[in-house]
Amino acid sequence: MPTARFAPSAHALLRIVAGLLFLFHGLVKVAGLPPGAQPGQQELLSLMGVGGVVELVAGTLIMLGLFTRPAACIASGQMAVAYWMFHAPQNLYPVVNQGDGAILYCFIFLYLAAAGAGPYSLDRKIGRR
Repeated sequence: MPTARFAPSAHALLRIVAGLLFLFHGLVKVAGLPPGAQPGQQELLSLMGVGGVVELVAGTLIMLGLFTRPAACIASGQMAVAYWMFHAPQNLYPVVNQGDGAILYCFIFLYLAAAGAGPYSLDRKIGRR
């Protein structure tokens, strides 16, 4: 199929966009940026604060494609915990409990943990596969 040649670029684009969005979630919790975004700045030693640090660091590493497999594995686990701790107790259905984002992040990061950073990554540049 002619579109198969775009698969490596699509892999990199998925990694970069997912990492960047995850980094932004961490930025809200760690630094309160942008102002007014929810849940806002959290105490660093709280559960949400530690989650924000993980999101900030893992999101940055995933976006850059550096230590992608371990960062994505940790991020995937964090999103599984976030879903079952914060969303599922409200209601089991993701469309009702607003946990669909956590589920998508969990499985995107699980894919990246298995597949690696792909092309256009620092892992590839320094020879880590």
